[in-house]
Amino acid sequence: MALTFPLPIKAVVIDLDGTLLDTAEDLADSAMAMAADLGLPPVDLATVKTYIGNGVSRLVKRVLVRDMEAEPDKELFARAMPIYEKHYAEWVARKSRPFPGVVESLQAFKAMGLHVACITNKAERFTLPLLKDTGLFPFFEIILSGDSLPERKPSPLPLLHACQYFGVEPAELLLIGDSLNDTQAARAAGCPVFCVPYGYNRGRPVAELDLDAVVPTLADASKLVVKK
Repeated sequence: MALTFPLPIKAVVIDLDGTLLDTAEDLADSAMAMAADLGLPPVDLATVKTYIGNGVSRLVKRVLVRDMEAEPDKELFARAMPIYEKHYAEWVARKSRPFPGVVESLQAFKAMGLHVACITNKAERFTLPLLKDTGLFPFFEIILSGDSLPERKPSPLPLLHACQYFGVEPAELLLIGDSLNDTQAARAAGCPVFCVPYGYNRGRPVAELDLDAVVPTLADASKLVVKK
């Protein structure tokens, strides 16, 4: 069913990497350092950016095999993950910054009286320091990381958990993300979904996804909604 704008909602949940924060350089630096530690050929930032979007373990696998879907040797992967995580824990917010319009939009959502949450597939031990170091932590009433619940996006579980937490219906909760994981989770939960075009959708344009609007920035998203 086609939505009417401004979209009446009670809550907004926002993805982290590629939507709220530009984390690509810290993710890539950690991946490149891991590759060097393992004696693998170097990999450039542009390539690593296309590998982002399905969680750290898939990112590490893609760097190991330089392919989007292939599986690396299990022993190599077992050695690589702790090396990657060590580097990323040190560099989690070294270069990461909010995208343009993010702080403005979060302020606008709060001023409207909307519930605001962050839902990410990133592990909590990276998520919380990253949000605190970049100044975004205070904006969110609930933060769900990739290991907060038994399932993560594209499962609808995190979105349905947020609906229950806020006491709202799925149709009253908007997800704003940047990837296929986000749109699949929203559709499965019955939530409307917007996507930003600047994030980490594995190198594919978000306009190809099943979504309700492509918004140039989060600030543009805040202009398309109204409190129900």
